Formats: sequence, C-alpha cells, structure tokens
Amino acid sequence: MSAHKVLRMKKRYLVLQDGTVFEGYAFGADKCAVGELIFSTNVVGYIETLTDPCYYGQIVMQTFPAVGNYGIIESDFVGEPGLNGYVVREYCDYPSNFRCEYDLDTFLKNNNIPGIYGVDTREITNIIRDNGVMNAAICDEVPPTFDGIKNFRIVDAVKNTAATEKSEFVPKCAAKGHVAILDLGSSKNLELSLMDKGYKVTLMPYNSKAEDILALSADVLVLTEGAGDPKENADTIAEVAKLFGKVPMLGIGLGHQVMALSKGADTEKLLYGHHGGNQPSKVVGTDRTLITTQNHNYVVVADSIKDGEITHINMNDKTVEGIAYKNDKALSVQFAPTEEWIVETIENLK
Repeated sequence: MSAHKVLRMKKRYLVLQDGTVFEGYAFGADKCAVGELIFSTNVVGYIETLTDPCYYGQIVMQTFPAVGNYGIIESDFVGEPGLNGYVVREYCDYPSNFRCEYDLDTFLKNNNIPGIYGVDTREITNIIRDNGVMNAAICDEVPPTFDGIKNFRIVDAVKNTAATEKSEFVPKCAAKGHVAILDLGSSKNLELSLMDKGYKVTLMPYNSKAEDILALSADVLVLTEGAGDPKENADTIAEVAKLFGKVPMLGIGLGHQVMALSKGADTEKLLYGHHGGNQPSKVVGTDRTLITTQNHNYVVVADSIKDGEITHINMNDKTVEGIAYKNDKALSVQFAPTEEWIVETIENLK
C-alpha cells in the first residue's frame, strides 16, 4: 500500500453465515452489504467481472491475490455492475497502465459497492469448496446475530438486469442476416458485436411473448447469459417452449438452462459454481477440450434430459455444458463462446 492510503486504513469484516469472521480493511463504498459469496478464478479481467450483470446479488472474491494494478478502463466495461460486494487479498491503489482512467477504489465508490481487502482469500476459497456457496456480509462491525445473513436470497435477478424494451441495431452495410436476442440479463456487447459482424439485431426484453418473437421473422434467436436461479423464470420458460421448432435457437449460459427447462429437463445448484476463465469443457465424442469462461451456480441435470443430445461436459465435475436439439435446429452451451463461434453457429442454424 502507498503511504497516502495507509494513513486512512479502516477495519472492515467479512462475516460468513456460519459465524466465521475475517478481519480486513475497507475500500470502496462506505456501507455494509449482504450477498451470496462466490469466488472467481480469473487471473486478469477484473474490470469485466465488476461490470458483468451475471454477478447480480453476489459478493465476488478474487482468488488471484493482487487486483487493481491496471486500474479502471471504461471502454472495457461489459454492462452495469450487479454485484453486492468485492473481496480481494490485496488491491493496488497506484495502478500503472497507459489506458488507466482511475483506480479500483474510485470505481467501487462510484457504483456504491463496498469492498474488503487484506483477508486470507485462499482460506475462504477452501471453506467455500468444502461447504458450498454461502451467504456473507461485508460490514464495519460484526453483527450480534447472523439471521439476516442466513436469510438472504437472490430474487428477481433477470427482472433487475435484463432489457425491458425492444431495440434494434442495424449494420452500416447491407445486413447478411437478422438475429433476434432474448435478453436475460447478459453483458450488453453481444448485440453490438453481431451488428459489427454485419447482422441486423433485434433485442427483445426477457418477458417477450413467443408470438412477438416469431413476428420478427428472424433467422436465429439467441437466448443470452443471465443471473440467478433459472427456475425463477417460469413465464420465460413457458414462452421459449412455444418457440422450439419454429425458429432456430442458440442458448448461452442462463439461456442454455432456460431452453433445457422448457424441454422438460431439470436444473440444480452446484456446490460452489463455475466462475472464471479456466473451465475445461470437453466436446463429447472428440479429443478436444475447450478452456472456457463461465459464470453460473446452476447446471442442467444430465439424467433429466428427455429431448436433446449432450455435446459438452465439464471435465472437473462432469456436469452438462452443451445440448443439441437436432430435430428443432437448436443448441445451447453453458459457457461464454467466442464471437467467431457464435457467428459460425448462427450461420449453421440459419
């Protein structure tokens, strides 16, 4: 830490729902917060993590020890911050990068997100790995009871992060296709990247009716990533069920789970989720394993899949990470695919 900030170091506590307390120091917003504590294994990309709506309602802890060294660069934002708190081993208050606009502490303050540093993130990660994701609080005083922490629950994640109005994005050149996007609360760069690739894009809100989506006559419908428990989106699941076989579909992240649920499959919560950019996903029937970026706590239950063929499996825990619905010209993946893969898939589905 640099001297000018050492002088104002303030005690802060990370309190787990089981009563375990970690003492550290405050940075970011001057407030207390409760959330679902998860860990992210990303080595770089903390700006993308901080601005990813898929972390809605969560307190994010970075397993990589040093965070903030290249500061904050607003052109790297991928959406609106959704996290409730931020935990790091140490943060750099004197970033050095030619693109840097301001520091991490300022970003957290600007977005009303409390942070804590100076705690043993390795020990906390081991606790989560052994016991599963748990709620936690970032606070300036240890609470007398932990009921408020235990009772916290993430609700209305899609409702609070997804688009609520229809919008269109038209490429400067003649469009090579029309892609509809059902926004479930993802980062906001998918529609822009597809437009840059030459597609007309229509962004539809999460609560769109099937008939309104079909009326677009789009070549492909993409269901985006999003936050929270997929089963909470019962109305969306019912509408997606009406779309199978009527429009080619590609599901990503939460969209993958919603598609599976609409086909009668089940989902369950993982012990500690997949969060980070080093998740190995094997392509079934091949020797290929993709190193993927993922951010989710729920997965499709393999034995519950009634219609569809599993295409990808996580090599760490053997969970389902891809399903093909060949009779309906639809497929989905749990991970965040590359732009090139998305474009190739859209062309194959058209």
